[in-house]
Amino acid sequence: MPHYLVAIHLPDNYDPSAEGEAMVSDIDVLNEEMEAAGARFFAGGFGAPGNAKSLRRQSEGEVVITDGPYLEAKEHVGGFWILKAADMDEALAWGRKAVIACRAPVEVREFGRSSAQKLL
Repeated sequence: MPHYLVAIHLPDNYDPSAEGEAMVSDIDVLNEEMEAAGARFFAGGFGAPGNAKSLRRQSEGEVVITDGPYLEAKEHVGGFWILKAADMDEALAWGRKAVIACRAPVEVREFGRSSAQKLL
C-alpha cells in the first residue's frame, strides 16, 4: 500500500499557545480515527523553524551548517502524518480532515515507490 505525507503548513509567526482546546481535541480525534482505520503510519510535530539547521554541500565537498530552515519562506511545515492509503483519493480524504482539525493548509504527497518501501 502506498504511503502519503500529509504536511501541515503554518505561518512563520505561528503562536502554538493560540491553539484552543477545541483544536487540540479535534486533532486528537483525527489521530484516533486514523489509528482505528489502520492508516496512520507515523505522526509528528516540529519545533519552531528558527531552531532548524540547514546543511549544504559546497562544491569542494565541505558541508556548511547554517541557522534556520533551508528555504526562506513565509510559512513552514509545522507537523505531519505519514499515512498508508490505497490511493491519492483516500489520502486526500484524510487531508481534508486534517485541514479542518488543524485549521491550516495541508499538503498531500505520495512517497516515491522506492522511498515508501524503505519505510517498511
